[in-house]
Amino acid sequence: MLDSTEATAGAPAGQLLRDWRIRRRMSQLELASTAGISARHLSFVETGRSRPSRAMLLHLAENLDVPLRERNPLLIAGGYAPTYHATDFHAPEMQSVREAVERILAAHEPYPAILVDRRWQLVGANRAATVLVDGVAPELLAPTCNVLRVSLHPKGVAPRIANIAQWSAHIIDNLRRQIAVTGDDELRELELELVGYAADMGIAVPPAAEPGRPIAMPMRLRTDAGELALMTMIATFGTALDITLAELSLETFLPADAATASALFARMESAPA
Repeated sequence: MLDSTEATAGAPAGQLLRDWRIRRRMSQLELASTAGISARHLSFVETGRSRPSRAMLLHLAENLDVPLRERNPLLIAGGYAPTYHATDFHAPEMQSVREAVERILAAHEPYPAILVDRRWQLVGANRAATVLVDGVAPELLAPTCNVLRVSLHPKGVAPRIANIAQWSAHIIDNLRRQIAVTGDDELRELELELVGYAADMGIAVPPAAEPGRPIAMPMRLRTDAGELALMTMIATFGTALDITLAELSLETFLPADAATASALFARMESAPA
């Protein structure tokens, strides 16, 4: 699986392109048609009979939706310098991004909202998000806190989730979809860890999403204000050219019923400023 420069070191660019095409379940003809090139030319690129230009590599990567982080190894394999950089989120260059994210997080209150990176490590959160972590073991909330681990860990949120079987299956199924797209080995390790937590709770996670599932899976969270029903929505930066920015996701929690909305408003009004 492709995950990093180390994982792809030594592989020719054509092979990397072929690996991504197969992962996207596209035929040569489909990719060639989408990219506006001939299937014969694509075949020559994949087999190494034709050396693609830098522009062609980036064009094919765009049509394959290759993550920015993985485009650098592709360029290096083609004999070109890497293009994309990862700027530390707390660097001065990211100030405008941080301010924009902070405004979004604050505007979402009284509903919880969090900012995570590509491996679901917590980057930021609004005040309302504290409802999600009441009673969570402090060590799980330490730096490099992983929100999926916190969700299903026995010392995390799991004991307060009323529909933990359905929620575990939902979380793990979505993670598996992400792994299929990215090939990230660290996410694969996280998946095994989460499946282990589910097994310890007596939950048998299905190998794939079952047909006929509901259009949205709310998390039913037990709190001092009663049971809250929360649906999630994830947003990303659609025009990001920096690896760090491209890999950030904003997860917002929306009330699935009127009672939950009222409870969250009341909780925010009673919270200290």
